[in-house]
Amino acid sequence: MLSGKNILIGISGGIAAYKICELIRMFKRQNANVRVICTPNALNFVTKLTLQNLSQNEVGIQEFDVADFKPEHISYADEADIMIIAPATANTISKIATGICDNLLTSVVCAFKKPVIIAPAMNCNMLDNPVIQGNLKKLASLGYKILEPESGFLACGYEGKGRLCSLEKILEEAAAILNSTGTKKKYVITAGGTVEDIDPVRYISNYSSGKMGIALADEAFFQGNDVVLISTVDVKRPYKVIKVKSAQDMQNAVNEEFETADCIIMAAAVADYRVKTKSDQKIKKTNDDSLTLELIKNPDILKGLCERKKEEMLKQVKHDRIIVGFCAESENLLENAREKIQKKGCDFLIANDISRKDIGFSSDYNEVTILDKTGGIKKLERASKNEIAREILKEINE
Repeated sequence: MLSGKNILIGISGGIAAYKICELIRMFKRQNANVRVICTPNALNFVTKLTLQNLSQNEVGIQEFDVADFKPEHISYADEADIMIIAPATANTISKIATGICDNLLTSVVCAFKKPVIIAPAMNCNMLDNPVIQGNLKKLASLGYKILEPESGFLACGYEGKGRLCSLEKILEEAAAILNSTGTKKKYVITAGGTVEDIDPVRYISNYSSGKMGIALADEAFFQGNDVVLISTVDVKRPYKVIKVKSAQDMQNAVNEEFETADCIIMAAAVADYRVKTKSDQKIKKTNDDSLTLELIKNPDILKGLCERKKEEMLKQVKHDRIIVGFCAESENLLENAREKIQKKGCDFLIANDISRKDIGFSSDYNEVTILDKTGGIKKLERASKNEIAREILKEINE
């Protein structure tokens, strides 16, 4: 998968540094060329000689070890196809996020214009620190790929989240980025729960956090595609984000992007109904024990898109556009999903079981069933939403 690719691995000073020896071997078995940069503190956990023997390349440590006319940090940045920082400590993460370049590793990252994967590993309390969380979110918004740490027993004696993610995950992520076809597609992806105003202070909405749609947009972007995220959730990303509020707002935004989209994924939870007459002033409480609101149906955005695609097919225009719907069910998941995909006419439908508390709304994890228009069914077992997103994209593009 990675034959001839140039992999640059940056190792910072954490106990998980010893694991990177095996990661280097994994890349070498894929016939990749591996170069390594260490922070000085990383050498407290793994030796330079070991890394040189495994990578079969000189290991970079000092900022001004200039072998030729080109500054070393620029040379490393120019030669590599991808950079992986693992383990990434709180110190190194914070330096990268704030543009501090006080060692060779951070200087190279600053000059690096190609994909960067960051795999944090640290004490769980350090990871939970709002400053570190803020820096990780900042890096993600700038286009860095953050691989979430895993939970378990930590070297410091604590039990919690902070372990370096699996080496297989790092390898797979690098391979997915480097083996993207190079043929860009335009993905239009919706996320979040729509908001339907009742009056200036009240509204009708749902529990959707938007995490699944955002994960899909992130993965599509990291695979080298053009992405437009239409979201009810405020989010900063390196790709185009259109902030919307109501179902009608979302419909207008999706329709604007439809003509140039290769794939539309309706991951948002769109309200089925809205208030017929929104009050311009706050509705005051009265002596009555009840209040009646008259609701009317919102536009069925997914069905409308599928009808537009059908019209295109009849005119022999844009045959290859893919439309993906989502459904959230609390009972009879497959039965309701089968009925919905037939009713809507989409190419794929992603069915979510919202009765479970360990997946779905507000969770970082999900478990879904993918249905296609030919009757095929594939279940994706519980995993992080980023992993689920990657598998969904793989399935709909096969």
